[in-house]
Amino acid sequence: MIRTLLLTLLCCIGAVSSSTSLDLQKKYTVAFAQDTLENDFRLNQVKMVRHALSKYPNIRFVYSNAKASTSLQIKQIEDFIYQNVDLLITSPYNEFATTDVVAKAYRSGIPVIMVDRTVQGNEYTTYIHPDNKQIARDAAEFLAKQLDYKGRVLLLKGVPSADSTRKRTEGFYEIMRRYPNIEVIEYIANYLRRDALIGVDTLLQNNEHFDAIMSQSDSMLIGARLALKAHHIDPKSLITVGIDYIKAAQYAIRSGDQTSSFVYALGAQESADIAIQILSGNEVPKEIIIDTLQVTKENVDAVKPIF
Repeated sequence: MIRTLLLTLLCCIGAVSSSTSLDLQKKYTVAFAQDTLENDFRLNQVKMVRHALSKYPNIRFVYSNAKASTSLQIKQIEDFIYQNVDLLITSPYNEFATTDVVAKAYRSGIPVIMVDRTVQGNEYTTYIHPDNKQIARDAAEFLAKQLDYKGRVLLLKGVPSADSTRKRTEGFYEIMRRYPNIEVIEYIANYLRRDALIGVDTLLQNNEHFDAIMSQSDSMLIGARLALKAHHIDPKSLITVGIDYIKAAQYAIRSGDQTSSFVYALGAQESADIAIQILSGNEVPKEIIIDTLQVTKENVDAVKPIF
C-alpha cells in the first residue's frame, strides 16, 4: 500500500509551528508560477493557496498562468526572480527544461516550494507531493484484478513532459508487465477532458476496443465517458479508474459510471503552511509525501472530494 507519511508531515509542521515567528510588520510577496489555469486541478491549486494565505494581511500573493507553455513558464519564473519575490511556489510543466530557472531562483536566495511536480536535481527548498508511482502501482493492480488478469486497457496519459506523468506511467507498467494477458494501448490527453474526449472518440471511430480505462486524471475520464456515451457505450460496461477524486468522480462512482479513483491532494494547504514556516525562518523537510486513499463504491460517501 501507499506509504503513509502524512503523520510525518503533520509532526514536522507541528514541531516548528510553536516557534513560528512571522514578522507581521514586514511585507512579503509569495508567487505561484502555475503551468496552466485551464486545468481544474491546477486552477484550484492556485485558488486554495491564495485562500490559505489570505489570513496573513502582510502577505501579497501573486500568480502566473503559463498556459501549458514551457517557455512562458520559464519567462514568468524569470520575472518573479527579477521582482525578488520572497518565496516561489511552482508546479513545472516540463521537469527537464524548467530545472535551470528553478535552480536560478534557489541560488538567488528565493526559497522554492515544488508542489505536485518537480524538476531534475535538488536545487529547491522542498518538494510536496503524493507518491505518483505508488498510486499508479496500486491502481494497476486493482485494474488487473477487476479484469481477472486479461483484456485490453486504454491508458490515458497526462502531460508527457511532467514528472507526475512519467512516474504514473512507470508505476502502471511495473505492474502490468506481470500480466501478459493484458494488452495496453495509450493516448496522450494532457490531463484535459477535451483532449480525452477527442482521443477516445477517435479511437472508437477507428474501431479500437478496450475493456478498461486507466486515466491519469479524473478530468480526462470525464471526457472519455462523454465519448463512450456518444458512441452508445455504457460506461458501466467498462472498468474505469482515475486519479484525483474530484466531485465529478464521486458522482460517477456513486452511479456506477466509474469504478474507482485515488485521492490526489492538491498540496495547497501544505504548501501554504510550509511557506509560512520558511518565511518565519524555520527549517523544513526537503521532501514531504502526502498520503492518499483509494475510493470505490464501498467508501465513496465517506471520502470528501479534493474539490
